[in-house]
Amino acid sequence: MFYISELNFLRLTLKEMHINSYIVTESNSQQDEIDRGLRNFLLMNENYNQLFYRPWEKLKENTIYKITDIFSCCYIFMILPDTEEKSAFIAGPYVKSEITYQHLIESAEKYSLPPSVSSQIIKYFGNLTVVSDDRCLTALCNSFAEIIWKGSKNFSVETLTNSISEKFAAEKVSLLKSKTDDPMLAIRSLEERYAAENRMMQAVSQGKSHLVEPLFSNASNLVFEKRTDDPLRNMKNYLIISNTLLRKAAEYGSVHPIYIDSISSDFAKKIELAASVGDASELMREMVKSYCSLVKTHSMKNYSPFVQKAVTVIDSDLTADLSLKRFAQLLNVNPSYLSALFKKETGQTLTEYVSNKRIKHAAYLLKTTNLQIQAVAQHSGIYDVNYFAKTFKKIIGKTPKEYRNET
Repeated sequence: MFYISELNFLRLTLKEMHINSYIVTESNSQQDEIDRGLRNFLLMNENYNQLFYRPWEKLKENTIYKITDIFSCCYIFMILPDTEEKSAFIAGPYVKSEITYQHLIESAEKYSLPPSVSSQIIKYFGNLTVVSDDRCLTALCNSFAEIIWKGSKNFSVETLTNSISEKFAAEKVSLLKSKTDDPMLAIRSLEERYAAENRMMQAVSQGKSHLVEPLFSNASNLVFEKRTDDPLRNMKNYLIISNTLLRKAAEYGSVHPIYIDSISSDFAKKIELAASVGDASELMREMVKSYCSLVKTHSMKNYSPFVQKAVTVIDSDLTADLSLKRFAQLLNVNPSYLSALFKKETGQTLTEYVSNKRIKHAAYLLKTTNLQIQAVAQHSGIYDVNYFAKTFKKIIGKTPKEYRNET
């Protein structure tokens, strides 16, 4: 295929949106994988072939099919050109709006499904991705179609909805009632949720927010178990879990707990103050960006234990004795060795590092408080105001007074 790179990009992007994709052939349809085993679970295996309107000879080439089945699950289907064996691209399932617990339980009751079956279905739909605004998804597929069919005028889009005749016959309901508990339907969704969380943690541990942000293009894309009937409470519960996961991810990124604890506690308070699902969704984005920034700023994975300890002590209290002699005593190491090691790993001498940290903190205090300049110097760990002014001018390029007065 001449478009293998573009196809891989499309599939990777869909994966980040929590939408599965498959390349299937007439001889290898991967039947029960496509709908995550829903029809297999409901003893409807005979309908897999009907799901995408096979035989394929009846399908049009150069066409994107947007399919919605009777379960309100949506799929994208297109026959691929330039393949050795006739092949198709399939993406899904996803839903266009959240299917509520009440709707699912009432539907299960309508078809007389036993509780053991309905509980699995509820978990299945609870973990499906919701694409309430599919403009981005449509643009993505259209762009891919332009490449494989060489132009926007060379393909069409067809929407097929509720075209499959599938009903729960009485004998099938009877079989479902006698079916032993089979957790596989829910297990698949659970595994996908954990895989998504692991990808998130890995990206955050590396400080790569650009790999995580596409997951949260809207609140509906968050893959989490909806444990209550209150959408806001569900979101808050997920944010609490995510705060813990993100905290651990930052720790895996070699950020010391002294930096993590403050941001984690701050977000714990913000979560409970969220007044709407929209607020909670924005908070999720803020959390991801903040933890990624924390890793970028404070990760010490490239530092030796001695330097890690020194940097942590410096950041924990800028007013303490942060001299080379004091650190050598604290770490029980030769001062010359520590000085050379610190310079090699940070690019600054220990004295330069401490001075830059103190002046940066002083600049923050000058802009955010009304403290006297002498008090700012003391709170930054510099007790000689003349030395403070000289050092501030050297690092910032302005006197403390000039810096405070600038707009």
